[in-house]
Amino acid sequence: MRVTVIDYKAGNVTSVLKALRHLGAEPVVTDSDLSLIARAERIVLPGVGHFAATERLDSTGMTSAIREAVKRGVPFLGICVGMQWLYAGSTEAAGQAGLGCFGEECSRFPEGAEKVPHVGWNSLEVKGSPRLMAGVKDGEYVYFTHSYRAPVGADTAAVANYIEPFAAAVERGNVMGVQFHPEKSGETGLKMLRNFLELER
Repeated sequence: MRVTVIDYKAGNVTSVLKALRHLGAEPVVTDSDLSLIARAERIVLPGVGHFAATERLDSTGMTSAIREAVKRGVPFLGICVGMQWLYAGSTEAAGQAGLGCFGEECSRFPEGAEKVPHVGWNSLEVKGSPRLMAGVKDGEYVYFTHSYRAPVGADTAAVANYIEPFAAAVERGNVMGVQFHPEKSGETGLKMLRNFLELER
């Protein structure tokens, strides 16, 4: 299975590539070659750091290419900031639009007794029967590192709780995202990546 991995200079690309190869995929990395996105069978967008870095997706034309691929039904998986990018935007970078697959906005965890960022292992509560979460049971743990989060909504595939409940994963048709790092989440994370690779279009 050929997987196009988007490198916009702010993603944890190396560990994602290692996980995909471990599962038998053949990942190719693109940072500006739009033809690789146009020919993609699967697209993965890893992301870490500041939401403003997603501006490079706009300036290089990758946002438009990804939007067209999504419209064609190509399975898309956003990881961490890559998931947040699927929303209308984030208060972390006001004025920088996301892809807009989900109409809500991401926002920072409220300050309180718990430390922000949220870093470490946390359990999931699976909502409904999302394809990405096939075989994942309530209470399984995955690895997070983030200060901003998406709200729980109709497209939430799994919920985690830190200070308050937030969307740990989302799924609508061929568009999917995870706030955690599946490539750092042991067998549970590999299970989700395997589910993504085996999706039928």
